[in-house]
Amino acid sequence: MKTGPAGTEPRIVVVSPARNEDETLPRTLAAMRAQTRPPDLWILVDDGSTDQTLAIMLEAARQTPWIRAVPREDRGFRAVGGGVVDAFYAGLETVEGHYDFIAKLDVDLEFSPRYIARLLERFAEDPELAAASGKVFRPEGAGFVEESIIDEQVSGAFKFYRSEAFDRIGGFVREVMWDGIDFHRARMEGYRTQSFRDEELRIIHLRLMGSTDRSVFRGRMRWGAGQWFMGSAFAYVVASGLFRMRERPFVIGGLLIIAGYCLAALRRVKRYDEPGFRAELHRWQWARLGQLARGERPS
Repeated sequence: MKTGPAGTEPRIVVVSPARNEDETLPRTLAAMRAQTRPPDLWILVDDGSTDQTLAIMLEAARQTPWIRAVPREDRGFRAVGGGVVDAFYAGLETVEGHYDFIAKLDVDLEFSPRYIARLLERFAEDPELAAASGKVFRPEGAGFVEESIIDEQVSGAFKFYRSEAFDRIGGFVREVMWDGIDFHRARMEGYRTQSFRDEELRIIHLRLMGSTDRSVFRGRMRWGAGQWFMGSAFAYVVASGLFRMRERPFVIGGLLIIAGYCLAALRRVKRYDEPGFRAELHRWQWARLGQLARGERPS
């Protein structure tokens, strides 16, 4: 996918894989339609839904010229991780022409009317910025709680990429932890990535992260298994698990992350084997653990 001619308005394609999201999809549709700078193309991929998701997508495509609905057959279950990326590519493969930015967007989100316009300003300010998002918040009680993500990482819920950087890192890996591997691949290629603390880039996550596949407990186990697949150091996973104990589900969620990693290790589950990736990943993780040991906040 090539970049458009210099000096022209950047073109944006957004792809949204979804399965059984009829409760939240209308709210994400409303947020996207309210954009002061909407995408040039938004592809809604129905990944075999058994509720009204596809019907909502087809009606949205009928009403809005820059929305396209792509149906897929029902495999009988929700396939997280690699399945989400498969659905993403099922949408992306229908794209023709040149786009300067590629975004993967979940349909359980709300965001401000200037989200895309503001993000384009951030990209214009920093030519080395490969991917970006805002910070993610979820409703809790009478207010909102920020979902923990360090500044140099980008939310997988709404991941916006320069197309040239996306192509250079080889896109998304079709496995759990795809949204961690792409971050480290971008670093290895010399790019910057960032999630911005900016009111216009505030993302509201309408459900608890990792809770779409049966339960949040299963999601935390899957998270740990994904850390094993990516190649994370055990010490880093333990530190992450301890940190996540302060989030819902309190204590048990962090323990399940560690358990998921250990179970995958005992089963000798395959690991991501890109040459040089694991050594660079460990270097980065040990540097962050060193910051924590010194009482510093990882950037």
